[in-house]
Amino acid sequence: MARNKPLGRKLRLARALKSNRAIPVWVVIRTSRRIRFNLLRRHWRRSKLKV
Repeated sequence: MARNKPLGRKLRLARALKSNRAIPVWVVIRTSRRIRFNLLRRHWRRSKLKV
């Protein structure tokens, strides 16, 4: 990917980076383990973004 990115692409990449994290522990506790992990978790090598 280019070093100089357009602002729109950079913002989309930043949003994807922020959303790609585990859920907090207190969410697991509060939902009585109904929600255990993030279904939208993405690995940088296995699945690519369409940006």
